[in-house]
Amino acid sequence: MRIGVVGAGKIGKLRVQSIIADPTAELAAVVDVNQQAAKAAVEGTSATAYSNLSAFLDTGMDAVIVSIPPHLHEDACVAAFARGLHVLCEKPLSNTVVGGQRIVDAAKNADRILAVGFNLRYYPFVSFARAAIDAGKIGKIDHIRIYGGHNGLHNFGHDWEYKMPESGGGAMMDIGIHMTDLARYFLGEITSVYGVMTENIWHVDGSEDNAMAVFRNPEGVTATYHATWAEWKGYKSFVEIYGDKGMVRGAYAPMQNLLISKPTTDGPETRQRKFYPEIMIREKLKTWQSTCLLSFQDELRDFQRMIAGNYDAPLADGHAGLRALQVAAAVRESTGSGQAVALENIGHMREPRR
Repeated sequence: MRIGVVGAGKIGKLRVQSIIADPTAELAAVVDVNQQAAKAAVEGTSATAYSNLSAFLDTGMDAVIVSIPPHLHEDACVAAFARGLHVLCEKPLSNTVVGGQRIVDAAKNADRILAVGFNLRYYPFVSFARAAIDAGKIGKIDHIRIYGGHNGLHNFGHDWEYKMPESGGGAMMDIGIHMTDLARYFLGEITSVYGVMTENIWHVDGSEDNAMAVFRNPEGVTATYHATWAEWKGYKSFVEIYGDKGMVRGAYAPMQNLLISKPTTDGPETRQRKFYPEIMIREKLKTWQSTCLLSFQDELRDFQRMIAGNYDAPLADGHAGLRALQVAAAVRESTGSGQAVALENIGHMREPRR
């Protein structure tokens, strides 16, 4: 499958590497407003470098990966669908709900696949938790706790990463958008949102440094959520899923899991801890990007399978990206009104086939 990449920045270059590493994919072209960056990204390959999006889209490809700032996603994705191409778009899907909806509508109108780069679904701490739940190790899910944060603005190299309107928001549109997606990944559809955003630390207008919320699914199962730019210990995230027969926890960084199974409330329990020393060593030598790259490779594999007609969880589709934007907007609305916000069930863009 011939695949092009829109954007030759830090993440775009990792996407290029993931294509090169995949024997079933061919890097067709890379486009970036900085043509020297595009040329550097394709060096050593037969791919073409462009600085013009329209010329890039006419190269002759099957699909594109959009790895540019979120306020530019809408135009790039819509243009790709107009050319009949499939799209994998980085998170967040857009910087606005309206933009995200337009991208989803364009995919549907073109009858093309839209996937969203929620690559944390492919991290081992998440895969372990998903497998434990699917195997019935914790029983029926009762509630979820989810958290993601880092220590603020010095993590960003560009204004568009944290300033409105380009960013679409603060912590909830940054690391928090991943955690929103993971909440939905484990909880199922999020149909009720109650929460609060604050801007008391970094004082960036419209960009919250904390977002705390309670999500509910149609069955009333709840998830408590916290996204923050005030995690002074550095990058931290975890998800804890509690059932009527146990619980499973996944955390990063460092990456680790805990599984407690208790078949009966008054019976014995079993505990399993899992650590990932190979990941810790690799990241010491090759940074966090090495783990990110492996997740991109797995995501690319499933993207191609989805295009071939075999929906392969855990790949996130366009509705996952749109719902994450809607949830962030609902927390902002709830902050102002003090009331819970109801959301309609939107499900999958296409029914899963396995």
